[in-house]
Amino acid sequence: MDLGLSEEQEMLKNFARDFLEKECPEKLVRDMEEDEKGYSPELWQKMAEQGWQGLVIPPEYGGSGMTFVDLIILLEEFGRALVPGPFIPTVIGGAIPIMEMGSEAQKKEFLPKLAAGEMIMTLALTEPAGRFDAEGVELEAKAEGDSFVLNGTKLFVRDSHVSDYMVVAARTSAKGGSASGGKKGANPEDGITLLLVDSKSPGITHTLLKTIASDMQTEIKFEKVKVPKGNVLGQVDKGWAGVKNVMLKATVAECAYLVGLAQMDFEISVNYAKERVQFGRPIGAFQAIQHKCADMVTDVDGARFIMYKAAWSVSENEPDAEMDVHMAKAWCAEATRRVVAHGQQIHGGIGFTKDYKLQLYFRRQKAAELAWGDADYHRELVADGLKL
Repeated sequence: MDLGLSEEQEMLKNFARDFLEKECPEKLVRDMEEDEKGYSPELWQKMAEQGWQGLVIPPEYGGSGMTFVDLIILLEEFGRALVPGPFIPTVIGGAIPIMEMGSEAQKKEFLPKLAAGEMIMTLALTEPAGRFDAEGVELEAKAEGDSFVLNGTKLFVRDSHVSDYMVVAARTSAKGGSASGGKKGANPEDGITLLLVDSKSPGITHTLLKTIASDMQTEIKFEKVKVPKGNVLGQVDKGWAGVKNVMLKATVAECAYLVGLAQMDFEISVNYAKERVQFGRPIGAFQAIQHKCADMVTDVDGARFIMYKAAWSVSENEPDAEMDVHMAKAWCAEATRRVVAHGQQIHGGIGFTKDYKLQLYFRRQKAAELAWGDADYHRELVADGLKL
């Protein structure tokens, strides 16, 4: 059984690591936490020059036409370097739904700009209810003439304040029914539409939220926001299937980011255990530290294997893709939490100080652990898949 990467994938991985070690040092990560934009336009443009924003976009629209697994390989390196900014929201939340659901005109308008790094996008899905299912979508999109008028709130949206466009999940019909009203007990997945919304439209307010990871999540208020009907992605009232597909890919992307940051946390901790001398010998000579390091590498490798299995399943549209993704997120969320906790314990008090690098990995792990549902949420979905 060959679980290795192809020669092309190894080149992508190695180049990305070398590039990010040079272009995304710890200082930049810290600076971007204090910068309201949350990302470096210079780094964004350098990544565009490497073709990364267009990695999975077809060549006819200016991209490289590589696979979703190739993108995941890149995102693992992003996690290792803690790359800040709207890359995942743009590629996963913007480009992919347009590729999969957009009209030819929409693809020609948006995909070349995304591939060239000339446009930033994000997916606006979650609302104050904090749900990841169709029941949680309550933002109203009422048809008026040749437009939809949006009223409501989206919450925990990544990087919307610097985005040019958003893919917004809105309710164009009452839950499970027509615009005149839904039936009690009807399917809440009916009546949801995806809309391409200009982020600077009149009536839109973006408010940055204070988060543990300083990862630029926002609250978005929509007050009588007009969106042309030509900006519908896919079919009116039939958008939830597309949302689910994007969520699966976004969840695997977070798993990849978690694996990358856990790998780096592990390497930092092992090096520290070899160099830190206590009681006349390196602390790595003590069994308690050795066992923590052994647990860390086991968790990192286990998370990597289950994450790539999920990425392959999604890329190949395997029948069990949903189950594979839910299992991967449940495992990666908790395994990487154990890794960063062990890393801090190995370092002792210094591992918890803001001046030391390790706390950056601890905080980013917590944000990615919760993104698109924590371990318990995905365990429930695995249990549903087992018909329990």
